[in-house]
Amino acid sequence: MTTEPIRDQLNRPIRDLRISVTDRCNFRCTYCMPKEIFGDDYPFLPKNELLTLEEICDVAQLFASLGVKKIRLTGGEPLLRRNLPELVGRLVNMEGIEDIGLTTNGLLLKQYGQALYDQGLRRVNISLDALNPELFAYMNGRGIKPAAILDNIEHARQLGFQIKVNMVVQKGVNDQEILPMAAYFKEKGITLCFIEFMDVGNDNDWSLKRVVTKRDIYDRLSRVYELEALEPHYFGEVAQRYRYKDGEAEIGFITSVSESFCSTCTRARLSSEGKFYTCLFASQGFDLRELLRGGASKDELLTAIRSVWEQRSDRYSDERTEQRVRQRKKINMSYIGG
Repeated sequence: MTTEPIRDQLNRPIRDLRISVTDRCNFRCTYCMPKEIFGDDYPFLPKNELLTLEEICDVAQLFASLGVKKIRLTGGEPLLRRNLPELVGRLVNMEGIEDIGLTTNGLLLKQYGQALYDQGLRRVNISLDALNPELFAYMNGRGIKPAAILDNIEHARQLGFQIKVNMVVQKGVNDQEILPMAAYFKEKGITLCFIEFMDVGNDNDWSLKRVVTKRDIYDRLSRVYELEALEPHYFGEVAQRYRYKDGEAEIGFITSVSESFCSTCTRARLSSEGKFYTCLFASQGFDLRELLRGGASKDELLTAIRSVWEQRSDRYSDERTEQRVRQRKKINMSYIGG
């Protein structure tokens, strides 16, 4: 089942779907789910409010028919979702879907990596914000040391996964880890992606003063390494890619704050409870679960999705100001993914 590809008010096509499969996480990272707010008694979504695997697949197929080619599974921590390998297997074989990735903190990769690989998953993005044991233990809010994640990264590489490591950089917190992280993953031949600290959600105490920009990071790296810019793989690619001139390893930058990329954003987001968001910084989503469980037909669901996307005019990062960040209530990352 295919229809004409859809475009929004700024003529941006829909190509990528980020699916959050759970709002739960086993970490309490300070910039995402700080433990002071997401404590042990935090009321996460009950099971009956989460989309089922069947509902996720039904929605994904609808998005594929409207132009989506790439799916990324996120959370929360997606490896906490039961039967995730089964979901991966169904998505891998879905008509129209050409690429599937997974974003994880990596803690459970030894437990589930083989099953995910057997079902066809090949790409994983693993979050790691420091190599310093005390600093990383503080940042993840659970006392987990980086050695555990590095061991699981190596396990995933041995299985055959294509791996990218994501590092959220905050001034005065972990920016001193930029060069050690670069050296470590360059030697391993693993792509490291530096992410500017973003004002996602409402609880991470974001301030422009805590942002280390791509230019700052690049300047630090270029004092040690020679880098060359690479062409994007495709329209709408988020990361700006570079390669070390003395090897094949790459680095990337996600520059949502200093060099916004709203004009080429092709990403839709499906939250763990079935709401369709058109921007990472959205305040409201469209409730697809209500339509699904209310007996809506495929045509009715397609019409709803098409209508939301065709009315889309989001360009939050283009318009970001400190005042707007303070005033605007946004969906939390644990519901919408990264």
